[in-house]
Amino acid sequence: MVGKDQAIGGIIFAVCLIMGILYTFGLFYFGDPFAPVGWPIQFWLVAIPVFLAFIAIMAIGAWIGWTMATTPPPKPIEEITSEMEEKPEEKAEEKVAEEAVTETEEEKKPERKKKS
Repeated sequence: MVGKDQAIGGIIFAVCLIMGILYTFGLFYFGDPFAPVGWPIQFWLVAIPVFLAFIAIMAIGAWIGWTMATTPPPKPIEEITSEMEEKPEEKAEEKVAEEAVTETEEEKKPERKKKS
């Protein structure tokens, strides 16, 4: 049995393969089936993908620019290093406090008598 992702992958593969063959045939076909209409097919086979690629690149560039413009600047390195130095001291203090709590909880529990 084929999984859903594998089926979708197979469909994408088939569509891309068929489109590639048709594109190659249309680009290098020496006849012009749309000559009576006045559409030079080889021009459009090149112009449309180039246009789409250009728009995609411009959209990616615009997205990167927007992200850079709206992202706040990072913290200074001195502030980051000082935070990193403070954390081990805080963790040591927390461990001491946790150990004190566990010791008091253990003292409160009554000892169980063993069966003989």
